[in-house]
Amino acid sequence: MAVSTTALARIAIVLGTADVLHAFAIMENEDIFKKTACPAFLMFENAAYLADMSFELPCNCKPEEVTSVVWYFQKNMGSQQTKVLTDFDGTLMIDSSHIKVGSDMLRRFSIRMFSLIVFRVQVEDSGHYICGTKKGDFFYGYDVDVQASRGIVVAFVDKDQHPRKDHDESHFMVFTIFWDWTRCNRCGVRGEQRRIGLCYINSTNLLKRYHTTVVDVASCGSSSVPKPFRRVAQKRKAEVVIRSCMTPCGQKSSEEGEASISDVISKLGEKPWISSIPIQFHKQHLGRGLIIACPGARPEHAVAWDKESTRMYLTRFLIGVNKTMRVFIDHGNQLHIRFAQLNDKGTYFCWRQGQLVAGFRLSVVYESRHKRSLDDPETQYAIKTILTSYVLITILFVSIHIVRCCLYSFKCTAVK
Repeated sequence: MAVSTTALARIAIVLGTADVLHAFAIMENEDIFKKTACPAFLMFENAAYLADMSFELPCNCKPEEVTSVVWYFQKNMGSQQTKVLTDFDGTLMIDSSHIKVGSDMLRRFSIRMFSLIVFRVQVEDSGHYICGTKKGDFFYGYDVDVQASRGIVVAFVDKDQHPRKDHDESHFMVFTIFWDWTRCNRCGVRGEQRRIGLCYINSTNLLKRYHTTVVDVASCGSSSVPKPFRRVAQKRKAEVVIRSCMTPCGQKSSEEGEASISDVISKLGEKPWISSIPIQFHKQHLGRGLIIACPGARPEHAVAWDKESTRMYLTRFLIGVNKTMRVFIDHGNQLHIRFAQLNDKGTYFCWRQGQLVAGFRLSVVYESRHKRSLDDPETQYAIKTILTSYVLITILFVSIHIVRCCLYSFKCTAVK
């Protein structure tokens, strides 16, 4: 093929990192619309993201007299089902901290300075996003491909594991384009770095209505990929490569002799066991599940978790490393504890972008019986188990008596 994986690796920032790292940056209201003319025929720019990430789609062109835009979403081009992602004033704002996985799409978007921002994007959000007006005038379009994090392929460099090789067919090639390495997720101690890779395809048969950063290269889930190629392309999952790293902690220390006496006295009076980071307290019932998120962290951030002085490295705690894991970290950097046990109690520390940012003091307690209700999952499970056992025992009891009656009837018939 004309385009190699090595050459394509240089555009990884353009395809993903730049959009994600600046997802919440507000663009200045320049006269860019005077410089950029809208195409006479609506084109779609290809963009790919990993599930649970947040991204921004700028409306790159519009007439000067248009003061507000309307964003439309279509799953498939030409479909009769179209979602209108706006309040028709172009001023809809939401608090991203309230966005949760599984929220409806209309609750996960915001419009800022003509740009559409989608929070915690899901695989079903893949499709066509069009910038236009309430009257139905279309200016600019995006072909967004959201690739699933479930089933993602993980390679640990420390274990001498490597990314998958390119898959070459007669008319196309499927490969992975990796973003830049993240920051080291810890400082002062051994940390880890991640490098996310998304699936792309190289073919001269891509539909020409879709604009791509590199000619004849598009993400595997793009609508520009011909249907005969999609089955092979969709089999290739996203990838993540993890390696160890070491970086010093940046300390703001004053020059020798400049520290005031009050600073020295205050430091002498500090208690070494009281941390300067915020600590949250949580009481968890024994046997229940718990998910802890690092404050202010996004899936593309470098995040690490520690329990007390124990480092929870991804080589041991990343989801999928062991199928029977009870405590693990997912690809969205959240810490999961299934069926909390008494030895789970303690303080969990969260690192974000190489800085220790928060702590969670977890206590595990027994749940009193009088607090049980029919809404509890454990109560519902117990009821279902009891009812199922009762039905099985009843069926077995009836079956035994039917067999006995049949045997008795057979014996009576044989005697006569």
